[in-house]
Amino acid sequence: MIKKRIAILGSTGSIGTQTLDVVRSSGDMEVLAVAAARNIDRLEEQIREFRPLLAAVWDEDAAKELSVRVKDTSTRISAGMDGLIEAATLPGADIVVTAIVGMIGIRPTIEAIKHKKTIALANKETLVTAGHLIMPLSREMGVSILPVDSEHSAIFQAIHGEDPRDISKLIITASGGPFRGMKKSDLMSVKKEDALRHPNWAMGQKITIDSATMVNKALEVMEARWLFDMPLDRIQVVVQPQSIIHSMVEFVDGAVMAQMGVPDMRLPIQYALTYPQRRYLPGKRLDFEDLRRITFEAPDTETFKGLPLGIEAAVSAGTMPAVFNAANEYAVRCFLNGQIGFLDIYDMIRCAMDAHHVKMCPDLDDILAAEKEAQESIESRWDI
Repeated sequence: MIKKRIAILGSTGSIGTQTLDVVRSSGDMEVLAVAAARNIDRLEEQIREFRPLLAAVWDEDAAKELSVRVKDTSTRISAGMDGLIEAATLPGADIVVTAIVGMIGIRPTIEAIKHKKTIALANKETLVTAGHLIMPLSREMGVSILPVDSEHSAIFQAIHGEDPRDISKLIITASGGPFRGMKKSDLMSVKKEDALRHPNWAMGQKITIDSATMVNKALEVMEARWLFDMPLDRIQVVVQPQSIIHSMVEFVDGAVMAQMGVPDMRLPIQYALTYPQRRYLPGKRLDFEDLRRITFEAPDTETFKGLPLGIEAAVSAGTMPAVFNAANEYAVRCFLNGQIGFLDIYDMIRCAMDAHHVKMCPDLDDILAAEKEAQESIESRWDI
């Protein structure tokens, strides 16, 4: 039996750990490399279970400690950006799952593409900020980029075998998050714990906050633009509170294809890892006799400003999506640390975008400089 060999960037996070769940049940997948920022307790567990050739740790001090802990194993430890790139380009790996959070995932993804690794993409920032670099490079290298986000996987499944010229519109669904139906006055005193209570999905902290602000839908629109070569004005966001329909595609004849299923991230993860094959996945199934209703709403863009701010950044193009993304990352970090209120997230993003002068057709250095500038703009105006 030929095994599919996998490298996982962000193996200790929500997507990474669920990817390992899929590997456990597969019988024909092998983990060659794992990588994380600094959670060496979980990395050590993964090393002892999966015996990868390489484990990379972003934090160099944490990498040194992990080296001592696992010196009785054959797994080699590397650190920093060099370590992430080594994990992403490891000889023998067939597919790289890019689930590491933040813009630090861009360089490893680019290097993986240059080494002709198939990309299972779960890092939104890669296409949001550098889609104009990533997609041409993937075409040049003949590399497939397979979406792992449930929304983009749904679209990918719906358009499989279809002529792209027949696609009229992409419809990205949103749950509405934990604060759906609330108004601005209701959100002034919400706490971290409230924002982390997502009604349907089990996700990492950062993306759960992004769901609450609806920043995640803006990021998904920007990502879909590049993944599916679709103009922004032909990508729609609708709220589907039950999280049963994961996204839809409308065709020129008026037909709409929807991908449905229970909210379980293992499904899009497994589909990316086994594409173009489908295989059995243990877990719950939709019970249509028990399912009472599937409803839709327009997103409340007056209250949840993450979506319109992101669309504004996407229309501005150039370095502005990188500023939007970086400002959001910084603001979410401050919110999770208890330094700002929930609504301050929007104000921080607005502050960074207003201060930025867009550079069109940016290279990677320009994108990373815009990230740094966004943080500096916020710090110069906020007492954090």
